[in-house]
Amino acid sequence: MKKTIVDIAKELNLSPGTISKIVNGNGRISAETRARVLKHVEDSGYVAMSNARILSAKKSWTIGVIYSDISLVGFEHPFFSRILQSFKHEVEKQGYDIVLIVSKLGSHQMTYLDWCKNKKVDGVFIVMGNINNPNIKEVVASDYPCVSADIVMPNLTSVISDDYMGMSIGIDYALSLGMKHIGVITGPLSTRSFYNRLQFYREILDSKHIPYQESDIIVGDGYGFETGDRAAEIISQQENRPEIYLVFSDVIAFGVIRGLEARGIRVPEDISIVGYDDIDFAKHYVPRLTTIRQSTTDIGKRAAQELLKSIETRPEKHQVIHKIPVDLIERETTLKK
Repeated sequence: MKKTIVDIAKELNLSPGTISKIVNGNGRISAETRARVLKHVEDSGYVAMSNARILSAKKSWTIGVIYSDISLVGFEHPFFSRILQSFKHEVEKQGYDIVLIVSKLGSHQMTYLDWCKNKKVDGVFIVMGNINNPNIKEVVASDYPCVSADIVMPNLTSVISDDYMGMSIGIDYALSLGMKHIGVITGPLSTRSFYNRLQFYREILDSKHIPYQESDIIVGDGYGFETGDRAAEIISQQENRPEIYLVFSDVIAFGVIRGLEARGIRVPEDISIVGYDDIDFAKHYVPRLTTIRQSTTDIGKRAAQELLKSIETRPEKHQVIHKIPVDLIERETTLKK
């Protein structure tokens, strides 16, 4: 039996994507590696060199990644970077490389779809992005299998946290501490997850007949520490402020806590704070942050599995949403009344 591209890759300790690029004359591969692979392919009888360009058999063993960062944090984003790492680990086990999809190739401006065609990717992983981005819309509408860990739209498979579950857990936890005046702090509502969490907050409190005021809801204009500090300034000026705040991001929560402390309001003695994400730093912060944990490992792994399945089976596209459970991690920023 002739060997497969995966067999050749394992024998040379390279990825199938690298083997495919070399025999098809693509990619920036060192001359030494290229020569070693071509000689091994020829010696192995895997495929006649005159027919080497059919080696990939409709596969490049490459997955394109869209990381269109609306938070302006880039690859240092403590949540999405961990999802990408989990995704990368899972697809690499199956022999795939990942490459970043960009809007320029050298000095040439390209759409994301043009870039996918140029690089002959097998599928696309949208780590994060803007649902209104025409480049993203075009890729999702194309024949390329697509999965996202962020946006939700027609013809796209999305793997996201169960935010209804998150808000329900957060509110039930506040009630268990003896607190009924529950506020929320969010970043821009143009972000799907922030918008949904706020809607679920309203819905759940209404279902439990727990009153709230619009002043209990603080909507920030950013995603970082400074947004939390500005929220703390608003809280410090309130006379009838909530006993506990559910903050829709750990990073914003860090800013809230420091901002409150700077204004003489103690956490958790005077007010309790619950974050959202459970990024690595949450357990090292002082005080250690109580938060709603999203499983970046599970999101990345499930996104990889769904995309690899779509690459193999090529199902008809339609909207699919997979929701990953969340859980609450109790630490030091909350206190029972």
